[in-house]
Amino acid sequence: MAHNLLDAIVDNYKPALDELSIEIAELEQQSLQDHSTATLNKILQIKKEVLHLRQIIGPQREVLARFARGEFKLIRPHLVPYYRNVYDALYHISELAQNYTDSLTGILQVHLSMSSNRTGEVVKALTLITILSTPATIVASWYGMNFQKDMHEINWQHGYAFAFALTALTTIITYWYLKKRKWF
Repeated sequence: MAHNLLDAIVDNYKPALDELSIEIAELEQQSLQDHSTATLNKILQIKKEVLHLRQIIGPQREVLARFARGEFKLIRPHLVPYYRNVYDALYHISELAQNYTDSLTGILQVHLSMSSNRTGEVVKALTLITILSTPATIVASWYGMNFQKDMHEINWQHGYAFAFALTALTTIITYWYLKKRKWF
């Protein structure tokens, strides 16, 4: 009776493992396409479920290992192979749970890496905007100061055109330099 009960318990793990396998495969695809916090939360939730499964299986495995070795006198020697079969099935389930944990850890690392890459791209774009606008900001701030008597360009007929040309030239040179360095 104990063997039948233990065998039924172990057999009932298989549908849950099949469902977890499907969820992990779907989550892997979703993680590559969607980098949202919802995906991250789902990864962590499934990882917690697998960890809970491993916590349940661990003690059961220890007890079944003792049954499979015939350590209890209540277990007749001719029944030990049956318990060994149940132990082997539970050991296989435990290994699957470990593989699922490893897969989920890999999916989590890929998800976090892709999120980090996306953040890096945003920072790079903002840096490019800042670098390209810096020459114009410098020229505008220089000519925006109130040094009317000491700035000869203010009284010059082409002073505005000169400031505009200087701004455009420095921005174009900066753009060329960044393009040469293959920043974009």
